[in-house]
Amino acid sequence: MERSPSPLSVFGPAPISDVATVRAVLVAAARAGEAISYSGLLADLGHRFTRPKMRALCKTLDVIDRAAFANGEPELAVLVVRESDGLPGQGWWVGEQAARHGYSGEWTGPGAVALVQRLQRAAFDYWKAR
Repeated sequence: MERSPSPLSVFGPAPISDVATVRAVLVAAARAGEAISYSGLLADLGHRFTRPKMRALCKTLDVIDRAAFANGEPELAVLVVRESDGLPGQGWWVGEQAARHGYSGEWTGPGAVALVQRLQRAAFDYWKAR
């Protein structure tokens, strides 16, 4: 998953709980029409990937998506994916996000890919227009 480094990465480490910074990285990815891996997002924030950091990041992603939903914006957490298959991790599938879209299928496979691609496209289109 090749992508350009985030312009925010030049500012040095940012707290994983910094909603504004994490959102800015995700909006930049959406405007570029690119998904971002968990490790890539953590790297943009100045952190190495660890499971505890990923779990903390997921809490921040939940806050960002709840605010997006309340503001009528497309969600952004769907842009954060596993490098192995380009899909969000388990927490996304068992949290509010997949349920919000009426999805209760497998976390991998054609149905999962179709949902993720549709939601990513919505984010890409929305943020490219702004």
